[in-house]
Amino acid sequence: MSKDLIKQNIEFLENDFELIGKENISQVDKIYASQSYWKDVFKRFNKNKGAIIGLICIILITIMAIVGVGLNEHTYDSQIIAHQNLAPRIPGLEKLGIFDGSETINTSTGTVKVNKYVSEDGSTTGLEDVYYWFGTDILGRDIFTRTWMGTRISLYIALVAVLIDMIFGLSYGLISGYFGGAVDNAMQRFVEILNGIPNLVIVTLLIIVLKPGLLTITFSLMITGWIGMSRIARAQMLKLKEQEFVLASRTLGARDFFIIFREILPNILGQIITNTMFSIPNAIFTEAFLAFIGLGVPAPMASLGSLISDAFKSFTTHPYMIVAPIVVLAVLMLSFNLLADGIRDAFDPKMKEM
Repeated sequence: MSKDLIKQNIEFLENDFELIGKENISQVDKIYASQSYWKDVFKRFNKNKGAIIGLICIILITIMAIVGVGLNEHTYDSQIIAHQNLAPRIPGLEKLGIFDGSETINTSTGTVKVNKYVSEDGSTTGLEDVYYWFGTDILGRDIFTRTWMGTRISLYIALVAVLIDMIFGLSYGLISGYFGGAVDNAMQRFVEILNGIPNLVIVTLLIIVLKPGLLTITFSLMITGWIGMSRIARAQMLKLKEQEFVLASRTLGARDFFIIFREILPNILGQIITNTMFSIPNAIFTEAFLAFIGLGVPAPMASLGSLISDAFKSFTTHPYMIVAPIVVLAVLMLSFNLLADGIRDAFDPKMKEM
């Protein structure tokens, strides 16, 4: 039988051949829909539960700072001497035996449980229908209202820190790194001089010239608060200014400031946003510390630091006074840190492995 005849009589079917070991071969070829850089960043950020929780807490605290001050008839500076040192009392929860206005006071003879809202002998006190959710301080001021007023101060400091980082620190670092040489050398020596002066010394000197308050703290942040951002921006500039796209822009006749703010800045926006978010808790803590040692906003204005300072003096007798401002301050700083971690991982996933 000839070869041509053999070829004509042989017919191959689909099941004649089987791939050995095909069950061990994983299918890796998939088609992914193209998506933008920012959409990819948002997708990675959305998977970070800690960052989402931090963002939710920041939003809730911000809402309470806006509306919490007006939820009752009290103001942050209103004083009712007859209502001084009242423990927290919340409608509804008092029937459950919690937050009913009673507190345990430590005395020289032992512990005593008292409730100033009601009298022990059955007589009226005039406080039967009075409720203070966080209690009152030694001057009869509502701690609930003062806590959210103090939160406004902390959020204001956070906003100031962001603006200072973006306006002063970012511009200073980018310009210093781009021009280099004698310009960079002079600008960096100036930064080292400022960084060598303790922030507490700067604030103290400002108080001699200005009155204690938000203006003094704002000037203090403007003097030294942007140094960290300037160093990050300068490092990124030194890394990118010799890249091909910068050379191409310069060859096409682009001006220096166009290259800095239109070509290089968009490429380092992730690092800038991340560093800004990390600087916010530091600025909030700085304000709280200055207020705690008496260099913050003057009385009767309230800040979280001043509330903690005032409550610390009565901590042994009325510990409830210090709970609310400490919890709000701790949650606020922790939330910003969680949010900053989530933003960092979203912009640069490799940083999570370091």
